[in-house]
Amino acid sequence: MAGSHHVGSESSLASPSDQPHRTAFHFQPPKNWMNDPNGPMYYNGVYHFFYQHNPFGPLFNPQMYWAHSVSRDLINWTPLNHAFAPTQPFDINGCWSGSATILPGNKPVILYTGLDSEHHQVQNLAVPKDLSDPYLQEWVGYTGNPVINLPDGIQHDDFRDPTTAWLANDGKWRVIIGSQKDKKGIAFLYRSEDFVNWSMHESPLYEVAGTGIWECPDFFPVCVDSNNGVDTSVMNSRVKHVLKVGLYDYTRDYYLIGSYTPEKESFVPQNELTLDALRYDYGKYYASKSFFDPVKNRRILMGWVNESDSETDCIAKGWSGLQSFPRSIWLDQNQKQLVQWPIEEIKMLHENEVSIQNMNLEGGSIHEIVGITASQADVKISFKLTNLEKAEELDMSGIDPQVFCSEMDASKKGKFGPFGLLALASHDLFEQTAIFFRVFQNNGRYTVLMCSDQSRSSTRNGLDKTTYGAFVDIDPQQDEISLRTLIDHSIVESFGGGGKTCITARVYPTLAIGDDARLFAFNYGTESVLISELSAWSVKKARINIEETIGCT
Repeated sequence: MAGSHHVGSESSLASPSDQPHRTAFHFQPPKNWMNDPNGPMYYNGVYHFFYQHNPFGPLFNPQMYWAHSVSRDLINWTPLNHAFAPTQPFDINGCWSGSATILPGNKPVILYTGLDSEHHQVQNLAVPKDLSDPYLQEWVGYTGNPVINLPDGIQHDDFRDPTTAWLANDGKWRVIIGSQKDKKGIAFLYRSEDFVNWSMHESPLYEVAGTGIWECPDFFPVCVDSNNGVDTSVMNSRVKHVLKVGLYDYTRDYYLIGSYTPEKESFVPQNELTLDALRYDYGKYYASKSFFDPVKNRRILMGWVNESDSETDCIAKGWSGLQSFPRSIWLDQNQKQLVQWPIEEIKMLHENEVSIQNMNLEGGSIHEIVGITASQADVKISFKLTNLEKAEELDMSGIDPQVFCSEMDASKKGKFGPFGLLALASHDLFEQTAIFFRVFQNNGRYTVLMCSDQSRSSTRNGLDKTTYGAFVDIDPQQDEISLRTLIDHSIVESFGGGGKTCITARVYPTLAIGDDARLFAFNYGTESVLISELSAWSVKKARINIEETIGCT
């Protein structure tokens, strides 16, 4: 099953000046197409990351391969040969997404979707060829593949992406697989005692009419009283469960928090799945996958961040697709939503710290943040607001925050807001990506809106410059309004309210590139705001998918 193709070397690309939108610390292959993250895991001192890869070009092709990179720190990644190639009858038309599970005895296995010789989506099992190889470079398919066939009554292309499996007290493994029937999204549940012979449970784990196909599902426990992550098989009174599904029709990842009872195979969420339900990220972010990291007792999340330029642009660049910077993910103290935050290892790449405390930002003013590389940066800023009784009166119930952010872009003056950051800005602000907040009141309650405005992000036409928006569940009377933004040439990842609301955007500046990019704090509202604290760093370039000699230590 190990492929003969290599992901290649970054040296095969044009010089950085010819590739101003390649990133420095976000995972991407040296060239060609990448989409879903697959099978992330930690095993014997090494982090493994697999991903959907077209080794033959920068556009999607259903005949996917699993590319494979390894790391000891989740920052620097070494490329290996492809783990899976579409060569067998059970995956000849594509090796699609799947997940890793560590079996008792410390044995890693992978379940993945194959497009078989009849173009049916079936589920296959693979194991490492040599467990003594520290990098698990070769994988072999089970001789009896597929281990799970297409269910009766399901369309041939509507059954995919098995999750990491979990083990209940009855000694049976469980896994869910995304599907649909008549536009009803379905998480089919399968059980097995030996990880080879699987049987479908009589009812799905969960299903919702009218949501279309669910893909890249994820199902995992989160602690109710700790930021720590737990293994996928943990089930007790101290955890709730998260069901995440990718809605293909909308390319969005939604999640539900609820209670799981394995004896009844019952998942009861706190809220319904609608298009207004909670999302991991309210920008460009999809097909995410999480895994438990036993080294630091945390759950780590990665997601695919697609391009916002054209296929013609991708062909010219020779590549397409990024992964988000790895995020720690946990249950908020209020138990109503998840919180995400860049993993702490990013500190390895920090340099040239600049900081500001207690600086008043008058209405209509900007302040340039100098001393860092603005095209490759990590910035944290907290705003303190006083005189909140002056906030604009507006009933935000029933308002679509993305539409509102689009109509009330960064140039539209309010009272409290817009205030935030101008990232990847040119010196004259002709180009800018604005990440900002607005605060409104209604009947004595305050609403915080977070926007990421890409409308002026590039002088180029033919780009998707969609503006994104979402609410942040904080009370500005009690809490400062904080923003953390990772800036990396063509990706802007923003975390509002300490990671309660995340928005990722792709941008393609023509002026604000390299050393010509600037970073500003701004306040275009009429009321002043206080920057209580600002810290910003240049972020050094990570070693990502640069070929190295793989040793045996």
